[in-house]
Amino acid sequence: MNTNSSPSVIDRMLSIELARVTERAAVAAAHLRGHGEEDKADQAAVDAMRSELNKLPIDGRVVIGEGERDEAPMLYIGEEVGTKKGMAVDIALDPLEGTTICAKNLPNALAVIAVAERGNMLYAPDVYMDKIAIGPGYPEGIIDLNLPAVENLANVAKEKGVKISQLTACIMDRPRHARLIEEVREAGASIRLIGDGDVAGVIHTTDPDLTGIDIYIGIGGAPEGVLAAAALRCTGGQMKGRLLLDTPDKVARARKMGVEDPNRIYDMTEMASGDVLFAATGVTDGNLLSGVKFGRNSLTTHTLVMRSSSGTIREIKAIHHDMEKFA
Repeated sequence: MNTNSSPSVIDRMLSIELARVTERAAVAAAHLRGHGEEDKADQAAVDAMRSELNKLPIDGRVVIGEGERDEAPMLYIGEEVGTKKGMAVDIALDPLEGTTICAKNLPNALAVIAVAERGNMLYAPDVYMDKIAIGPGYPEGIIDLNLPAVENLANVAKEKGVKISQLTACIMDRPRHARLIEEVREAGASIRLIGDGDVAGVIHTTDPDLTGIDIYIGIGGAPEGVLAAAALRCTGGQMKGRLLLDTPDKVARARKMGVEDPNRIYDMTEMASGDVLFAATGVTDGNLLSGVKFGRNSLTTHTLVMRSSSGTIREIKAIHHDMEKFA
């Protein structure tokens, strides 16, 4: 991957523009909060994000998107976006991270995007990924996907100076995690089960005092894994990910995208390297971001924009009076 980046150029061009991209997608999805229509909310967010991306002065390529070209009509992996008059960048995105969350109007639905210069993001098929993540402040190498859950928990507890029983692990509530959940509970740790939204789940490890989450463990989408890695690059922390290429078709699709070793474990700098910009806007209220608020003559959005090279985290609470542009 290319590690020669121009952070000042990326920052100047895209920080505020990315906030507008996620704001527009979040507002579009928020109109359908609690309506029980996942596909409609997702499509609204996709359409809004795509429209905004095509206004940006970039030569953009989607490397993590809404599926592969034959499966998704909008924002598919490999789609080109932007005006083509700016720098070449790779884009990872999820216009509505937590479609079920939005449909049920539950916490932590987000509109999310990450950008890096061309060649600095993992280019992989839309498959599952095994993940483990912790926040900042720990020595390198204390988490390992090849270790049992109890050993990872023991390592984190030792470095944090607490008992395993004082840790909380975030795990997606899926049948595939039944054994993992059992192992974590047998080890003595608490579990925060989430129904959806594993980008937010990983990000929550960065501030356990606020969120109560010390470690994220389990299998989720590879797109969400790359987005979470981009966020951790900006906030600090550690993450490991391994693509689950468990069929010949998946292996072949990954190989076409440059993935030679189907068993490789990636760290977060391999999933998102160089200077990375990350933006997320709340769709529903959550631990880190408030959801879109609709007033009589205005609407309010809450966005985080982060940059890896500087560690800058901008929190933008914006009141929009020109509501027609969000219609």
